Amino acid sequence: MKNSASDYVIRVHTGPSELSPEPWNALLERQAAPSPFMRLEYLQALHQSGSATADTGWQPQFLSLHRGDALVAACPAYLKSHSYGEYVFDWAWADAYRRHGLDYYPKLLVAVPFTPVPGSRLLAQDTHTRHLLLRGLQALAQRQGLSSAHLLFGDAADLDSTRTQQWLHRSGVQFHWQNRHPLPYSSFEDFLAALQRDKRKKIQQEQRRVREAGVVFEVRQGAQITAADWDFFYHCYVLTYRAHHSTPYLSRDFFRLMAQHMAQHWLLFIAKREEQRIAASLIALDPQRGLAYGRYWGSTEPVSCLHFDACYYQPLSWCIEQGYQRFEGGAQGEHKMARGLLPVNTGSAHWLAHPDFSHAVADFLAQEGQAMRGYVNELESHLPFKPLAASGS
Repeated sequence: MKNSASDYVIRVHTGPSELSPEPWNALLERQAAPSPFMRLEYLQALHQSGSATADTGWQPQFLSLHRGDALVAACPAYLKSHSYGEYVFDWAWADAYRRHGLDYYPKLLVAVPFTPVPGSRLLAQDTHTRHLLLRGLQALAQRQGLSSAHLLFGDAADLDSTRTQQWLHRSGVQFHWQNRHPLPYSSFEDFLAALQRDKRKKIQQEQRRVREAGVVFEVRQGAQITAADWDFFYHCYVLTYRAHHSTPYLSRDFFRLMAQHMAQHWLLFIAKREEQRIAASLIALDPQRGLAYGRYWGSTEPVSCLHFDACYYQPLSWCIEQGYQRFEGGAQGEHKMARGLLPVNTGSAHWLAHPDFSHAVADFLAQEGQAMRGYVNELESHLPFKPLAASGS
Protein backbone atom coordinates (compact mmCIF):
# COMPACT_ATOMS: atom_id res chain seq x y z
CA MET A 1 0.00 0.00 0.00
CA LYS A 2 1.27 3.47 -0.88
CA ASN A 3 0.21 6.80 0.55
CA SER A 4 -0.45 8.88 -2.54
CA ALA A 5 0.02 12.14 -0.65
CA SER A 6 3.62 11.37 0.26
CA ASP A 7 6.49 9.01 -0.34
CA TYR A 8 5.50 6.73 2.52
CA VAL A 9 4.95 3.07 1.67
CA ILE A 10 3.15 0.53 3.89
CA ARG A 11 4.04 -3.14 3.53
CA VAL A 12 2.22 -6.16 4.91
CA HIS A 13 4.38 -9.07 6.04
CA THR A 14 3.12 -12.64 6.34
CA GLY A 15 5.78 -13.50 8.90
CA PRO A 16 7.91 -11.54 11.38
CA SER A 17 11.05 -13.08 9.88
CA GLU A 18 10.51 -10.88 6.81
CA LEU A 19 11.58 -7.96 9.00
CA SER A 20 15.03 -7.16 10.39
CA PRO A 21 15.50 -6.93 14.18
CA GLU A 22 17.88 -3.95 14.15
CA PRO A 23 15.59 -1.24 12.72
CA TRP A 24 12.52 -2.72 14.47
CA ASN A 25 14.21 -2.73 17.87
CA ALA A 26 15.64 0.74 17.25
CA LEU A 27 12.09 2.01 16.76
CA LEU A 28 10.98 0.16 19.89
CA GLU A 29 13.62 1.89 22.00
CA ARG A 30 12.26 5.28 20.90
CA GLN A 31 8.82 4.56 22.35
CA ALA A 32 7.49 5.73 25.69
CA ALA A 33 6.79 2.21 26.99
CA PRO A 34 9.00 -0.40 25.31
CA SER A 35 9.07 -3.94 26.66
CA PRO A 36 11.13 -7.03 25.86
CA PHE A 37 7.97 -8.71 24.55
CA MET A 38 7.87 -6.28 21.64
CA ARG A 39 11.42 -7.05 20.55
CA LEU A 40 11.37 -8.65 17.13
CA GLU A 41 13.32 -11.66 18.43
CA TYR A 42 10.45 -12.40 20.82
CA LEU A 43 7.81 -12.13 18.10
CA GLN A 44 9.93 -14.17 15.69
CA ALA A 45 10.36 -16.90 18.30
CA LEU A 46 6.58 -17.11 18.77
CA HIS A 47 6.25 -17.73 15.03
CA GLN A 48 9.28 -19.94 14.43
CA SER A 49 8.39 -22.22 17.36
CA GLY A 50 4.89 -22.83 16.01
CA SER A 51 3.30 -21.09 19.00
CA ALA A 52 1.69 -18.15 17.11
CA THR A 53 1.06 -19.13 13.48
CA ALA A 54 -1.86 -19.49 11.12
CA ASP A 55 -2.22 -23.11 12.29
CA THR A 56 -2.81 -21.93 15.88
CA GLY A 57 -5.17 -19.12 14.83
CA TRP A 58 -2.55 -16.35 14.69
CA GLN A 59 -1.89 -15.51 11.02
CA PRO A 60 0.79 -12.78 10.89
CA GLN A 61 -0.02 -9.57 9.04
CA PHE A 62 2.76 -7.37 10.38
CA LEU A 63 2.73 -3.81 9.05
CA SER A 64 5.77 -1.68 8.32
CA LEU A 65 5.85 1.93 7.14
CA HIS A 66 8.84 3.07 5.07
CA ARG A 67 10.09 6.38 3.81
CA GLY A 68 12.69 5.56 1.23
CA ASP A 69 14.86 2.84 2.73
CA ALA A 70 14.11 3.85 6.31
CA LEU A 71 11.69 2.01 8.58
CA VAL A 72 9.66 4.75 10.27
CA ALA A 73 6.80 2.77 11.85
CA ALA A 74 5.79 -0.85 12.41
CA CYS A 75 3.52 -3.07 14.48
CA PRO A 76 2.72 -6.74 15.06
CA ALA A 77 -0.70 -7.63 13.65
CA TYR A 78 -2.52 -10.93 13.22
CA LEU A 79 -5.61 -12.28 11.54
CA LYS A 80 -7.33 -14.11 14.40
CA SER A 81 -9.76 -17.00 13.93
CA HIS A 82 -10.61 -17.06 17.68
CA SER A 83 -10.10 -14.93 20.80
CA TYR A 84 -7.89 -17.22 22.86
CA GLY A 85 -4.63 -15.89 24.27
CA GLU A 86 -5.68 -12.22 24.22
CA TYR A 87 -6.81 -11.39 27.81
CA VAL A 88 -9.24 -8.72 26.59
CA PHE A 89 -12.44 -10.65 26.26
CA ASP A 90 -14.76 -10.15 23.29
CA TRP A 91 -16.49 -13.53 23.18
CA ALA A 92 -19.89 -11.84 23.69
CA TRP A 93 -19.28 -9.63 20.66
CA ALA A 94 -18.46 -12.67 18.54
CA ASP A 95 -21.59 -14.42 19.78
CA ALA A 96 -23.74 -11.39 18.89
CA TYR A 97 -22.36 -11.42 15.35
CA ARG A 98 -23.08 -15.14 15.07
CA ARG A 99 -26.67 -14.72 16.28
CA HIS A 100 -27.21 -12.13 13.55
CA GLY A 101 -25.79 -14.37 10.85
CA LEU A 102 -22.53 -12.41 10.51
CA ASP A 103 -18.90 -13.48 10.75
CA TYR A 104 -16.84 -11.96 13.55
CA TYR A 105 -13.77 -13.99 12.63
CA PRO A 106 -11.30 -13.42 11.19
CA LYS A 107 -10.56 -10.14 12.92
CA LEU A 108 -7.38 -8.03 12.85
CA LEU A 109 -5.47 -7.89 16.13
CA VAL A 110 -2.52 -5.70 17.14
CA ALA A 111 -1.07 -7.42 20.19
CA VAL A 112 1.69 -9.62 21.53
CA PRO A 113 0.31 -13.18 21.54
CA PHE A 114 -0.37 -14.67 24.97
CA THR A 115 1.25 -11.66 26.68
CA PRO A 116 -1.02 -9.22 28.57
CA VAL A 117 1.78 -6.77 29.31
CA PRO A 118 0.96 -3.07 28.72
CA GLY A 119 3.31 -1.12 26.49
CA SER A 120 3.92 0.44 23.10
CA ARG A 121 2.28 -1.40 20.21
CA LEU A 122 2.46 1.14 17.35
CA LEU A 123 6.18 1.67 16.95
CA ALA A 124 6.68 5.02 15.22
CA GLN A 125 9.14 7.86 14.82
CA ASP A 126 6.52 10.47 15.66
CA THR A 127 2.81 11.18 15.91
CA HIS A 128 2.42 11.58 12.14
CA THR A 129 3.89 8.20 11.27
CA ARG A 130 1.90 6.57 14.08
CA HIS A 131 -1.30 7.95 12.57
CA LEU A 132 -0.26 6.70 9.12
CA LEU A 133 0.38 3.24 10.52
CA LEU A 134 -3.00 3.20 12.24
CA ARG A 135 -4.75 4.27 9.05
CA GLY A 136 -2.90 1.46 7.29
CA LEU A 137 -4.29 -1.05 9.77
CA GLN A 138 -7.82 0.19 9.24
CA ALA A 139 -7.35 0.13 5.45
CA LEU A 140 -6.08 -3.45 5.65
CA ALA A 141 -9.13 -4.51 7.66
CA GLN A 142 -11.49 -2.81 5.20
CA ARG A 143 -9.71 -4.22 2.14
CA GLN A 144 -9.97 -7.76 3.50
CA GLY A 145 -13.58 -7.31 4.58
CA LEU A 146 -12.83 -7.99 8.24
CA SER A 147 -15.35 -7.42 10.97
CA SER A 148 -13.04 -5.43 13.19
CA ALA A 149 -9.58 -4.35 14.27
CA HIS A 150 -8.29 -4.32 17.85
CA LEU A 151 -5.25 -2.92 19.66
CA LEU A 152 -4.61 -4.49 23.06
CA PHE A 153 -2.66 -3.19 26.07
CA GLY A 154 -1.39 -0.12 24.22
CA ASP A 155 0.42 2.84 25.72
CA ALA A 156 -0.92 6.41 25.92
CA ALA A 157 0.44 7.37 22.48
CA ASP A 158 -1.22 4.34 20.89
CA LEU A 159 -4.57 5.09 22.50
CA ASP A 160 -4.38 8.79 21.63
CA SER A 161 -3.82 7.86 17.96
CA THR A 162 -6.84 5.56 17.93
CA ARG A 163 -9.00 8.39 19.31
CA THR A 164 -8.22 10.43 16.21
CA GLN A 165 -9.71 7.62 14.11
CA GLN A 166 -12.78 7.23 16.33
CA TRP A 167 -11.85 3.80 17.66
CA LEU A 168 -13.73 2.65 20.77
CA HIS A 169 -11.83 2.45 24.04
CA ARG A 170 -11.98 -0.17 26.73
CA SER A 171 -10.43 -0.11 30.21
CA GLY A 172 -9.11 -2.98 32.28
CA VAL A 173 -7.15 -3.40 35.48
CA GLN A 174 -3.99 -5.24 36.46
CA PHE A 175 -1.97 -5.41 39.67
CA HIS A 176 1.60 -4.06 39.77
CA TRP A 177 4.13 -3.65 42.57
CA GLN A 178 6.16 -0.46 42.77
CA ASN A 179 9.37 0.04 44.70
CA ARG A 180 8.45 2.62 47.33
CA HIS A 181 8.68 6.33 46.53
CA PRO A 182 10.49 8.55 47.44
CA LEU A 183 12.94 5.94 48.81
CA PRO A 184 13.19 2.36 47.55
CA TYR A 185 12.81 -0.54 49.98
CA SER A 186 16.08 -1.58 51.58
CA SER A 187 15.00 -5.22 52.03
CA PHE A 188 12.00 -7.53 51.81
CA GLU A 189 11.54 -7.00 55.56
CA ASP A 190 11.40 -3.25 54.90
CA PHE A 191 8.62 -3.88 52.38
CA LEU A 192 6.73 -6.06 54.86
CA ALA A 193 7.02 -3.32 57.49
CA ALA A 194 5.15 -0.95 55.17
CA LEU A 195 2.14 -3.28 55.02
CA GLN A 196 -0.82 -3.30 57.37
CA ARG A 197 -0.29 -5.72 60.24
CA ASP A 198 -2.74 -8.39 59.05
CA LYS A 199 -1.26 -8.40 55.54
CA ARG A 200 2.27 -8.61 56.91
CA LYS A 201 1.40 -11.51 59.24
CA LYS A 202 -0.31 -13.43 56.44
CA ILE A 203 2.77 -13.23 54.20
CA GLN A 204 5.05 -14.24 57.05
CA GLN A 205 2.81 -17.21 57.85
CA GLU A 206 2.73 -18.30 54.20
CA GLN A 207 6.52 -18.14 53.90
CA ARG A 208 6.87 -20.03 57.20
CA ARG A 209 4.72 -22.87 55.84
CA VAL A 210 6.97 -23.17 52.80
CA ARG A 211 10.09 -23.24 54.98
CA GLU A 212 8.56 -25.78 57.36
CA ALA A 213 7.84 -27.99 54.34
CA GLY A 214 11.60 -28.05 53.75
CA VAL A 215 11.51 -26.01 50.55
CA VAL A 216 14.44 -23.83 49.49
CA PHE A 217 14.92 -21.76 46.33
CA GLU A 218 17.64 -21.53 43.73
CA VAL A 219 17.80 -18.48 41.47
CA ARG A 220 19.16 -18.60 37.93
CA GLN A 221 19.44 -15.56 35.65
CA GLY A 222 20.17 -15.27 31.95
CA ALA A 223 22.92 -17.59 30.74
CA GLN A 224 22.94 -19.34 34.13
CA ILE A 225 19.69 -21.05 33.12
CA THR A 226 20.80 -24.35 31.58
CA ALA A 227 18.95 -26.50 29.05
CA ALA A 228 18.10 -28.88 31.90
CA ASP A 229 16.64 -25.96 33.87
CA TRP A 230 14.50 -24.98 30.89
CA ASP A 231 13.37 -28.60 30.52
CA PHE A 232 12.30 -28.75 34.16
CA PHE A 233 10.56 -25.39 33.96
CA TYR A 234 8.67 -26.48 30.83
CA HIS A 235 7.58 -29.69 32.54
CA CYS A 236 6.12 -27.58 35.36
CA TYR A 237 4.55 -25.17 32.87
CA VAL A 238 2.77 -28.03 31.08
CA LEU A 239 1.53 -29.44 34.40
CA THR A 240 -0.13 -26.10 35.22
CA TYR A 241 -2.16 -26.20 32.00
CA ARG A 242 -2.93 -29.89 32.47
CA ALA A 243 -4.31 -29.17 35.95
CA HIS A 244 -6.79 -26.77 34.30
CA HIS A 245 -7.61 -29.26 31.53
CA SER A 246 -6.00 -27.00 28.97
CA THR A 247 -3.16 -27.00 26.43
CA PRO A 248 -0.06 -24.79 26.72
CA TYR A 249 0.13 -21.87 24.30
CA LEU A 250 3.93 -21.96 24.08
CA SER A 251 6.07 -24.80 22.77
CA ARG A 252 9.33 -26.01 24.28
CA ASP A 253 11.08 -24.69 21.17
CA PHE A 254 9.92 -21.16 22.01
CA PHE A 255 11.91 -21.23 25.24
CA ARG A 256 14.90 -22.71 23.40
CA LEU A 257 14.83 -19.66 21.14
CA MET A 258 14.50 -17.39 24.17
CA ALA A 259 17.61 -18.96 25.69
CA GLN A 260 19.40 -18.49 22.38
CA HIS A 261 18.39 -14.92 21.52
CA MET A 262 17.05 -13.24 24.69
CA ALA A 263 18.65 -15.04 27.63
CA GLN A 264 19.33 -11.79 29.51
CA HIS A 265 15.59 -11.17 29.81
CA TRP A 266 14.77 -14.23 31.96
CA LEU A 267 14.96 -15.08 35.66
CA LEU A 268 14.11 -18.54 37.00
CA PHE A 269 13.25 -19.54 40.58
CA ILE A 270 13.54 -23.27 41.22
CA ALA A 271 12.02 -24.71 44.40
CA LYS A 272 13.71 -27.77 45.89
CA ARG A 273 12.91 -30.13 48.74
CA GLU A 274 15.46 -32.72 49.87
CA GLU A 275 17.52 -31.85 46.79
CA GLN A 276 14.59 -32.68 44.50
CA ARG A 277 13.18 -30.00 42.22
CA ILE A 278 9.48 -29.59 42.80
CA ALA A 279 8.47 -26.22 41.27
CA ALA A 280 9.60 -23.39 39.02
CA SER A 281 8.61 -19.76 38.50
CA LEU A 282 9.73 -17.85 35.40
CA ILE A 283 10.06 -14.06 35.47
CA ALA A 284 10.76 -11.81 32.48
CA LEU A 285 13.14 -8.89 32.93
CA ASP A 286 13.84 -5.52 31.38
CA PRO A 287 17.27 -4.94 32.93
CA GLN A 288 17.74 -1.56 31.27
CA ARG A 289 14.65 -0.07 32.93
CA GLY A 290 14.53 -2.15 36.09
CA LEU A 291 11.20 -3.82 35.32
CA ALA A 292 10.14 -7.41 36.03
CA TYR A 293 7.12 -9.36 34.81
CA GLY A 294 5.57 -12.42 36.40
CA ARG A 295 4.98 -14.94 33.63
CA TYR A 296 4.69 -18.71 34.24
CA TRP A 297 4.82 -21.20 37.06
CA GLY A 298 4.19 -24.86 37.82
CA SER A 299 4.88 -27.55 40.42
CA THR A 300 5.25 -31.32 40.45
CA GLU A 301 3.62 -31.75 43.86
CA PRO A 302 1.37 -29.66 46.11
CA VAL A 303 2.96 -27.60 48.88
CA SER A 304 0.85 -25.15 50.86
CA CYS A 305 1.53 -21.50 49.87
CA LEU A 306 4.37 -22.45 47.49
CA HIS A 307 2.71 -20.63 44.60
CA PHE A 308 2.63 -17.33 46.50
CA ASP A 309 6.25 -17.65 47.59
CA ALA A 310 7.58 -18.67 44.18
CA CYS A 311 5.55 -16.19 42.14
CA TYR A 312 5.44 -13.13 44.45
CA TYR A 313 7.63 -13.13 47.54
CA GLN A 314 10.81 -14.52 46.01
CA PRO A 315 10.58 -12.24 42.92
CA LEU A 316 9.77 -9.17 45.02
CA SER A 317 12.70 -9.87 47.32
CA TRP A 318 14.96 -10.23 44.28
CA CYS A 319 13.63 -6.98 42.76
CA ILE A 320 14.38 -5.10 45.99
CA GLU A 321 17.89 -6.54 46.20
CA GLN A 322 18.60 -5.66 42.56
CA GLY A 323 17.01 -2.19 42.70
CA TYR A 324 14.22 -2.96 40.23
CA GLN A 325 11.44 -0.40 40.15
CA ARG A 326 8.35 -2.38 39.19
CA PHE A 327 7.00 -5.93 39.18
CA GLU A 328 3.94 -6.58 37.04
CA GLY A 329 1.84 -9.47 38.24
CA GLY A 330 -0.02 -10.17 34.99
CA ALA A 331 -3.70 -10.28 34.21
CA GLN A 332 -6.43 -10.32 36.84
CA GLY A 333 -6.18 -11.43 40.47
CA GLU A 334 -7.51 -9.31 43.35
CA HIS A 335 -5.60 -11.60 45.74
CA LYS A 336 -2.41 -9.83 44.58
CA MET A 337 -3.41 -6.67 46.47
CA ALA A 338 -2.91 -8.36 49.82
CA ARG A 339 0.66 -9.04 48.66
CA GLY A 340 1.48 -5.41 47.87
CA LEU A 341 0.50 -5.24 44.19
CA LEU A 342 -1.80 -2.29 43.49
CA PRO A 343 -4.46 -1.74 40.80
CA VAL A 344 -3.31 -0.13 37.54
CA ASN A 345 -5.54 0.75 34.60
CA THR A 346 -4.90 -0.81 31.20
CA GLY A 347 -6.37 0.21 27.84
CA SER A 348 -7.37 -1.26 24.51
CA ALA A 349 -8.96 0.17 21.36
CA HIS A 350 -11.46 -1.35 18.96
CA TRP A 351 -12.76 -0.54 15.49
CA LEU A 352 -15.85 -2.35 14.19
CA ALA A 353 -16.78 -2.08 10.53
CA HIS A 354 -20.53 -2.63 10.98
CA PRO A 355 -22.03 0.70 12.16
CA ASP A 356 -24.89 -0.85 14.14
CA PHE A 357 -22.58 -3.18 16.00
CA SER A 358 -20.14 -0.33 16.56
CA HIS A 359 -22.88 1.73 18.20
CA ALA A 360 -24.02 -1.23 20.32
CA VAL A 361 -20.49 -1.96 21.50
CA ALA A 362 -19.93 1.73 22.23
CA ASP A 363 -22.98 1.70 24.53
CA PHE A 364 -21.73 -1.48 26.21
CA LEU A 365 -18.25 -0.02 26.74
CA ALA A 366 -19.67 3.17 28.25
CA GLN A 367 -21.54 1.11 30.86
CA GLU A 368 -18.61 -1.23 31.40
CA GLY A 369 -16.24 1.73 31.78
CA GLN A 370 -18.42 3.27 34.48
CA ALA A 371 -18.50 -0.05 36.33
CA MET A 372 -14.72 -0.41 35.95
CA ARG A 373 -14.13 3.03 37.45
CA GLY A 374 -16.29 2.09 40.42
CA TYR A 375 -14.43 -1.21 40.77
CA VAL A 376 -11.02 0.50 40.79
CA ASN A 377 -12.25 3.10 43.28
CA GLU A 378 -13.43 0.29 45.54
CA LEU A 379 -10.07 -1.48 45.25
CA GLU A 380 -8.21 1.73 46.08
CA SER A 381 -10.22 2.09 49.25
CA HIS A 382 -8.69 -1.18 50.50
CA LEU A 383 -4.98 -0.62 49.88
CA PRO A 384 -2.72 -2.96 51.88
CA PHE A 385 -0.18 -0.37 53.02
CA LYS A 386 -0.09 1.64 56.22
CA PRO A 387 -0.23 5.42 55.82
CA LEU A 388 3.19 6.55 54.60
CA ALA A 389 3.99 8.50 57.78
CA ALA A 390 3.38 5.37 59.85
CA SER A 391 5.33 2.94 57.67
CA GLY A 392 8.37 2.99 59.90
CA SER A 393 6.45 1.97 63.02
